[in-house]
Amino acid sequence: MSIFQQAFQIEESMNKISRFSVLKKILDGQTIDRDDLATITHYLQTTGTPAAKHFAKDAKSSLAALGVSINTENFIWDVPFAPIKDPKFNFIDLFAGIGGMRVAFQNLGGKCVFSSEWDKNAQTTYFENFGEVPFGDITKVDETEVPNHNILIAGFPCQAFSIAGFKGGFGDTRGTLFFDVARIIKEKQPQAFFLENVKGLVGHDKGRTLKVILQTLRDDLGYHVPDPQVMNAKHFGVPQNRERIFIVGFKSKAASERFSYPKPLGKHVTFADVKEENEVSVKYYLSNQYLSTLEKHRARHAAKGNGFGFEIIPDDGIANAIVVGGMGRERNLVLDDRLTDFVPKTNITGSVNRRGIRKMTPREWARLQGFPNKFRIVVADAQSYKQFGNSVAVPAIQATGRALLRALEGK
Repeated sequence: MSIFQQAFQIEESMNKISRFSVLKKILDGQTIDRDDLATITHYLQTTGTPAAKHFAKDAKSSLAALGVSINTENFIWDVPFAPIKDPKFNFIDLFAGIGGMRVAFQNLGGKCVFSSEWDKNAQTTYFENFGEVPFGDITKVDETEVPNHNILIAGFPCQAFSIAGFKGGFGDTRGTLFFDVARIIKEKQPQAFFLENVKGLVGHDKGRTLKVILQTLRDDLGYHVPDPQVMNAKHFGVPQNRERIFIVGFKSKAASERFSYPKPLGKHVTFADVKEENEVSVKYYLSNQYLSTLEKHRARHAAKGNGFGFEIIPDDGIANAIVVGGMGRERNLVLDDRLTDFVPKTNITGSVNRRGIRKMTPREWARLQGFPNKFRIVVADAQSYKQFGNSVAVPAIQATGRALLRALEGK
């Protein structure tokens, strides 16, 4: 008997039910392909809905190969963001990352029926929070096998289009990851979509990239797309100066005409609102040597008239955009004089600074993006910074998603 069979027997003998924790044992054991586990989890999450037919056959086959069966009727999702019961709408989550857009749309009453994300560490975080393993490489996803859905959401990467000229929007996008979004929209015809990207998309390739994207969505796919808008996270209740371009589109012209991007909330928030409540580990505090290096680096740039270099965010200020890489952390240092144990926990060079200067913690980055405290951080710090830096500001997504839904509802 395999350890997975034993695990299922133990779980089911307790209350005659199955639990998410058993799926976790399968993932941790890495005994099956992740796409197989994606199929299983998608099947369990969509049981009782039309979407389940896309996963049932392969999921049952994979479970049979493991020698287990699952009580789908009473499955317990002991995860922070369990599948929505009696949803108002359904959606799919492409280039899902760690699920920032999913958090927002589940908060609005939606049920996710398909997700895709290629990064394995992000898949792990997604699984721990939603109980679902996203499918991997989107270029290998058959668009006909994606369940029908009301809304498509995607934070696709910004890529240049290699074909010269404008031979046709849809054709020009081939070979890029946006093409995979477009082909799924073309096949499934959702009522609406919501795409998110970096602000740099506006001027990317001299504006050509955005022009081809809009041409594809409007002319080739026939959607009504209001002019995209650059939105700033700081206007929606999080203390972070983070600008991103939002692109929404509607199958219905009337819905498009009803839509308008949400206005700033006018809510004043500062770093103090997201700061760790208790003393944090010494590992987040800079060594004197590292701090000296940063100070010299900033001084060199200042002498040249540049504003580059580290920055300390005061408690009554707001953070710079959190981004992947060391600069994302160095531009968001904070003062925290609560440290009592100055013995280094890592192999730093030199002693820990006594000025209270430290990096923000991954939990603080999560809060800067509007993730609730129940969101599980399950990977190492380096990966956590990368994941939150690559994610979205949940409140800005949610406010825009609410406006999108109201437009669809005729409001």
